[in-house]
Amino acid sequence: MTRYLVAPQWQGSPSTRAMQLIDGAEAIAGDLPRAATVRVDVPIEAGESLGTGIRRFSAVNRVAENVTEALDASDEPAIVIGGDCGIAVPAIAHAASRHDDLVVVWFDAHADLHSPASSESGSLAGMALRATFDRVDLPSGGVSRDRVILAGARAFDDAEWEFVQERGLRTVRIADLADPTALTAAVRATGGTSVYIHVDLDVLDPAVLGAVALPVPFGLSLEQLTGAIVAIRGHAHLVGASIAGFAPSSPAAAVDDLGTILRVLGALT
Repeated sequence: MTRYLVAPQWQGSPSTRAMQLIDGAEAIAGDLPRAATVRVDVPIEAGESLGTGIRRFSAVNRVAENVTEALDASDEPAIVIGGDCGIAVPAIAHAASRHDDLVVVWFDAHADLHSPASSESGSLAGMALRATFDRVDLPSGGVSRDRVILAGARAFDDAEWEFVQERGLRTVRIADLADPTALTAAVRATGGTSVYIHVDLDVLDPAVLGAVALPVPFGLSLEQLTGAIVAIRGHAHLVGASIAGFAPSSPAAAVDDLGTILRVLGALT
């Protein structure tokens, strides 16, 4: 049975709408099966950087510890519901500790490849993907870079694009995702058979779901996203997943978008 961990972390986001991520996570939680849902404690305070170069590090680090503890409580697969993208970092590190062949598929409009040195905001969400495989100056790691796939990104800062070019990170463009087998081929090329799928909902086009912290135009349709997820699951064993970035402006706006989010959850389960 799939477990759900609800972690309404907002401290990792650079958005002015960051606090709305709490409401987004709670709205999704309201449609999850209660018996299979665990709420992860998130501190109220913003937190301090503690000299790390990561804004609000003390808070996001505490959430990471709480997510790891909750994942350790059971061997059943879990879907972590955020909150900002930082919630995926400890979940991926946990999955990597149990699966030597782990592949990470990261759906996101943004690259999330900054380091504390290159980030202007200092926000963990903008470093989250890099934190899954690069331990330098970052709070986690554990995945081999050649088993990380960035899918649907269309907003790169200069430093992030340079990083992609220099390190040879696997990317799958929006245009290529019209064919769901494009991601399957990318996963197969890594040689891994266990997969973790992270979905920042801003990978979807704003016309499909606009209640996100940092919307970017020209994104995926719902059918493209769910089709790609189903295709990946047909090739590799899903050992974990996360959904982040839902930031509704009101309870009514949350209701309008929940049907779309539940279809993404359905593809993951």
